Amino acid sequence: MFVKNYMSSNLITITPDTTVIKALDLMREHDIHRLPVVVNGQLQGLVTESIIAKHSPSTATSLSVHELNYLLNKTTAQDIMIKQVVTVAPDALLEQAAVLMRTKNLGVLVVVEDNRPVGIITDKDVFDAFIDVSGYFVPGTRIVIELQTDRAGIMEDMGHLFNKANLNVPQIALYHVNDSVQMVLHVDTQDGEAVRQQLEAAGYKVTSVVVKPE
Repeated sequence: MFVKNYMSSNLITITPDTTVIKALDLMREHDIHRLPVVVNGQLQGLVTESIIAKHSPSTATSLSVHELNYLLNKTTAQDIMIKQVVTVAPDALLEQAAVLMRTKNLGVLVVVEDNRPVGIITDKDVFDAFIDVSGYFVPGTRIVIELQTDRAGIMEDMGHLFNKANLNVPQIALYHVNDSVQMVLHVDTQDGEAVRQQLEAAGYKVTSVVVKPE
């Protein structure tokens, strides 16, 4: 999976001279939380709700609403924006985006081509991709098998087993957990117990069976 498959591409952008008040209005109007700052199509920075909050006067101040609004109208994106924006390419693997977010403790990456913003991808988008890959909401049966080793030929053996049972397996994932390997299968059937019996008869240790109804 690529970043471009899960990024938001309907970008709302601002310029460095956009006021904080205007930026907040845009965020509320479009129900978004980040705004790339762009000049002549080139990324210059990023303004987020949290950055605005950080640079806004505290509610505990003695300033009036009029004075607060005056200050926010005088403050521009140029004054508060993140200038060293962490970016990713649209053709980057989704795992690369996830690793960047995790290692740099970020919730968003701006997606760029030749420093031109073409989208935004957030941690929630990565969560959505994980759910899609797992097939969690797809009707069928999710089976977890515990393997002692990730031996060669196991996928072929599994293919023969399900082919013989005339069952389709649209999704397979392997997870290494401590000293064992967990194989998660999404099987296109509602009869989870029958699948369990077939796998156990073939010598596999089934640790979970979850049926998602149609």
